This record gives sequence, structure tokens and C-alpha cells, in this order.
Amino acid sequence: MIGRLDVKLPRAPKNNRNATKGNKINLGIYEKALPKDIDWVERIELVKECKYDFIEISIDETDDRLSRLDWSDEKINRIHKALVDNDIRIPSMCFSGHRRFPMGSRDEKTRDKAMELMKKAIIFSDKMGIRNIQMAGYDVYYEEGSKETKHYFIENLKKSVEWASSYNITLAIEIMDHPFINSITKYMEFSKIINSPWLKVYPDVGNLSAWPENDVFYELELGVKEKEIIAIHLKDTLAVTDDFPGKFKEVEFGKGCVDFPKVFTKLKELNYKGPFLIEMWTEKSEDPIGEVKKAKQWILDKMKEGGFI
Repeated sequence: MIGRLDVKLPRAPKNNRNATKGNKINLGIYEKALPKDIDWVERIELVKECKYDFIEISIDETDDRLSRLDWSDEKINRIHKALVDNDIRIPSMCFSGHRRFPMGSRDEKTRDKAMELMKKAIIFSDKMGIRNIQMAGYDVYYEEGSKETKHYFIENLKKSVEWASSYNITLAIEIMDHPFINSITKYMEFSKIINSPWLKVYPDVGNLSAWPENDVFYELELGVKEKEIIAIHLKDTLAVTDDFPGKFKEVEFGKGCVDFPKVFTKLKELNYKGPFLIEMWTEKSEDPIGEVKKAKQWILDKMKEGGFI
């Protein structure tokens, strides 16, 4: 056990803001879609104003966001109060700090730092009431990958899952903009090795669609039938080609390669009932709130078009 703190956690929401024709849509927004330089209480209030059910917190590779893992209990409890008051949740964390400190690094000190951050992320999640830590699906990012880096990644992933399981927290690997794990098929190799119910997959339909070798509908079916999908990221992307590396961020909905109506038709067929997270990077745009509201309506329209709702 790596330390635990008793805190008052936010209750589950009484009413679903995104109920349509009797179907409950659990729809969240990524933190980086909302204005950056605001207090967390204000951010939570904005999530409610925009009629989302939850927000996903970012712990990225910047010193500023990594420092959140050291938030005081007083600050965490203040955020809890705002969540309860506004009927909003923070059920998941986007933990991309491992880009800078990868678990598969050849450098032992870097791996040690990665595992130190992993422990802190688990304890932080326990305090915050976060259920799922979404991890980036690569062994290394700024280094060149190899059999050695893959070995280190698997070794440290095993330890991380063991730690997380003792806190009733799930680690979820995101399907990435990187060939290491860019499909649910590739994720399944690691699922079989780790062999734990505390490791799941967090597919991003934009990333899945951008890789030409992927059959998106087969991949989603594989994830649902194997009971591996814990949540789904919604974003658009530009596809990878022989002479273009693809674009995996900041692609306007409807301008990329994702066939959203068909994706939602397939998810309806598969009886997917899990959460969706709209992933955007509009925190520094002129009107982030307007863009967040527009994106939500666009996604709901595509869900209707695909027969999901």
C-alpha cells in the first residue's frame, strides 16, 4: 500500500443532462477545451453551464500540471465541494506526463521518475475520486523505441497496475498517434500479458481512424466484445498517408477522416453504454465556451444521424 487519505467524495449526479429519448448519454469534456487561466471552481461551474456530465483533468508533461499531484488536501476538498454543488464529476485523468518521463526509457533515473509520478497519480486519484487514469500508449516518446524499451514498459506497467488495483483505480491505455499502440488489436497483446481487470483500453476514434491499417469498426467490436473499453474519446483527425504524418490534434469536427455517424451506428449495434469524452484544445481560443457548446451539439447531431440516440 502506498498511502491513503480519507476524503469526502462527490456523489454521482442525480440527473443526466444529456438524456435524449430515454437514453442516458454520459458525455464529458476535456479540461483543455475550457479556458486555461481560471480557478477550478469556475471551471467546474462552466462544465455545468455547458451541460456536460463530467470533466477529464489533465496531468501533462508541463511542470505546472505535474505539480497538481502535490495539491493540498484543503484544495482538493474545495474542489470536491464545487463538484457536489454543481452535480459534476471528475471520473478520469488524462495522464500524459509519461511523455516526458516514459516508463520504457533506457535511462534508469527517468524510469524511476516515471514510477514516482505513477504512484503520486494513483494517490492523487484516490483523493480526488478519480476512477480511471488514462495512460498514453507508448513505451517512449522522445526516444527511439526498441525491444529494450518495450520490455521496460511492460515491466513497469505490471507494477503500476498492481499499485492501482489496491486503490480500486483502473489504468486505461489510450489508442495513440504513435505506432506503438495505435489500435485495440495492439493493445490486446499487453492486456494478455498483464492479465488484470484493472487494465483497460481507452480508444480515441480520431486516432483509430487516422491509421490506414485500422478497420475502425472491427477494432471497436473487438474492444466491446472483449469487455476492454472503459470510455471513448471523440475528436477528428487527418489520416496518415505515405507522404503525410497525419494530424491528431486541433482538427475541426467534420473536417477530418472520422465517419462519426457510422461510428455511432456501430456503437449502437454493440450496445455500448459507456462514457464519451469530447477532446478539444481550445483553452486559448477567443471563445472556448462557444466552441465547447458548438462541439457538444455537433456530436449529439451525429449520434442522432447514426441512430445512437
